[in-house]
Amino acid sequence: MAQRVGRISPFNITALALGMAFLYLPIVILIIYSFNASRLVTVWGGWSLRWYHEFFNDRAMLDAAWMSLRVAAVSATIATLLGTLAAVGLVRGERFKGRALFSGMLYAPLVMPEVISGLSLLLLFVALNAERGFWTVTIAHTTLTMCFVTVVVQSRLASLDRSLEEAAMDLGCNPVQAFLRVTLPLILPAIAAGWMLAFTLSLDDVVIASFTTGPGSATLPIRIYSEVRLGVKPEINAICTMVIALIAVLIVIASLASKLSSSQGESAAPP
Repeated sequence: MAQRVGRISPFNITALALGMAFLYLPIVILIIYSFNASRLVTVWGGWSLRWYHEFFNDRAMLDAAWMSLRVAAVSATIATLLGTLAAVGLVRGERFKGRALFSGMLYAPLVMPEVISGLSLLLLFVALNAERGFWTVTIAHTTLTMCFVTVVVQSRLASLDRSLEEAAMDLGCNPVQAFLRVTLPLILPAIAAGWMLAFTLSLDDVVIASFTTGPGSATLPIRIYSEVRLGVKPEINAICTMVIALIAVLIVIASLASKLSSSQGESAAPP
């Protein structure tokens, strides 16, 4: 029976192959054609790094890429700080009034369409007469990504043994010291994973940024979108390939950080 259950049928292998091809074949084709020497994206002209060189000589694209990296780094840092504090409040403050309302409002961006979020933020900035630019996009991305950080950190905090902090307080630490010396090192990999997830989401966003950006503050996804409407250039393939590589590296690091956090929690758990 165990051999029969563990065996993979040809139908399952075929379905898995088709699913993987549907998800990743377009990305593989894009990466291959980023090394195409031809100016026509549908005609193969041999292997070349020409379009990567074109990107690094394109001042407008470089400015947009630098803007995206700045927005992603700042918004991810702020979202990680606020999301970690929110996770601590939700896990450690089980009985405070308004917890259900706070939790619902915190997780609302997870299910709310980005168009609605972007439009509401635009109306807010217009009502405040705020000049749209770097900080409006950063605030919008912080609002979007904070809930994801909260989910990651909250799941890690919920699995920790509360008696570790209690033992530290019995030995003379106050609650803040117990958290900083005992709990924070244990959840640090989860915080790092949340930061990288927030960074990736901010780097990829185009819908909310299109509502909140202003003149001279276009991010890389918006710049790519405006270029693609006039026709796909081989340079776009090179840019997308570099973004895919960066996101893949961040995903691997975040996965390793999550596994490290889980292994630390298991080793710290009482027998």
